[in-house]
Amino acid sequence: MFTGIIEERGEVTAVEPAGDGVRLTVRGPLAVSDAAQGDSIAVSGVCLTVVDQGEDWFTADVMRQTLDVTSLAGVAPGLAVNLERALAAHTRLGGHIVQGHVDGTGTVLEVRPGAQWQVVRVSLPRDLAPLVVDKGSITVDGVSLTVSAISPAGASDPWFEVSLIPETLAVTTLGLRTPGDRVNLETDILARHVRRLLAFSTPPTGTPPTTSAPNDTEGGSR
Repeated sequence: MFTGIIEERGEVTAVEPAGDGVRLTVRGPLAVSDAAQGDSIAVSGVCLTVVDQGEDWFTADVMRQTLDVTSLAGVAPGLAVNLERALAAHTRLGGHIVQGHVDGTGTVLEVRPGAQWQVVRVSLPRDLAPLVVDKGSITVDGVSLTVSAISPAGASDPWFEVSLIPETLAVTTLGLRTPGDRVNLETDILARHVRRLLAFSTPPTGTPPTTSAPNDTEGGSR
């Protein structure tokens, strides 16, 4: 479990084939300062498990399924990544509850610089659009952000916007993003649970409504 508050900006230093996936080596002195084999570290929003480590680096395996649904599919040495260690029970929850389970990816559509912040518009897969609300939480490349604008319901090409303050631009990779870049998205876990519950409360199309069985004791002879 994570908070979406990035602790440091790391760098991928090596990528090696590992079965149908890859093994990444990432430089991140703070991330490994108290890490042990088997610990979880979020790499640009993707929860990975430490399999080896050194003084300022760690290695993690990325399976094919993860490569298929995240931006790590194109990972290469030199890539800057956002790093966050797993949430400790005694730590303040500064962002929101983040699992490190990426729902899908979006594409940066527009970057609008402002006097004190930067507005970024990102495309949104249609199946995720109902889970994103104005002023709600979303995770972009592991960063906990507040949605500042969304496309209308039913839009053919859904999108959302986030407004990035100077601190976020300086300490995360989001300050490097340009139109066309692919980013990892994780929607709010509460929204996902609500959608799942609603799916069970709605009867399948064509199913007749349930009616109460007649009471045999009513209307009988006295």
